[in-house]
Amino acid sequence: MDKYNAVLKLLLEAVQANAPSTEVKEDIYEIPVGVSNRHIHLSEADLNSLFGEGYQLTKSKDLSQPGQYACKETVTICGPKGAIEKIRILGPVRSKTQVEVLTGDSFKLGTVSQARLSGDLQGTPGITLIGPKGSVQTTEGLIVAQRHIHMTLKDAQGLGVHDGQMVSIQINGERGGTYNNVAVRANEASALECHLDTEEANAMNLNSLSKVIITK
Repeated sequence: MDKYNAVLKLLLEAVQANAPSTEVKEDIYEIPVGVSNRHIHLSEADLNSLFGEGYQLTKSKDLSQPGQYACKETVTICGPKGAIEKIRILGPVRSKTQVEVLTGDSFKLGTVSQARLSGDLQGTPGITLIGPKGSVQTTEGLIVAQRHIHMTLKDAQGLGVHDGQMVSIQINGERGGTYNNVAVRANEASALECHLDTEEANAMNLNSLSKVIITK
């Protein structure tokens, strides 16, 4: 019987050694936060109108998302009731101009800005842009950025989510809480990061060192 027990023990140890690990790695669920202030993405045509024909943007610093960068150049945006100066341009140029403001900015500008994902501009209001060489009146493109999480397809698989899915995130701390309606943006051109604007981040006392967890 002792020999039988010894063989059984060896078999169990071998099975356990080769079994998939069920250990949960906490850090895979912690997503870094990127806090975004108001900014603008310009089309090449609008860049030329605002800064002069053939103008090239001047990179100030790289951003967390691959290929994205902040520029030294800024513009002024004007709505029916007011204006906001020194709106930072982010590069590179895009096919369409997109102005991302905060919800509170809408009161100063006198506009109605909708929460949209980047690139979803149909039906959004336009706004006046003023640069050093001219001005542009856009017909659309003014949005409040929908909160979202950038990730690779491998990240999405590990987190059990998919591109386009709406999830909830948990924020810990004294002013923590839950944000719902957070869009998953999964592709191979992204780095793992949850993007919130400054109003959303301030409400939960978040900064660029903070992390959040998907609760679905």
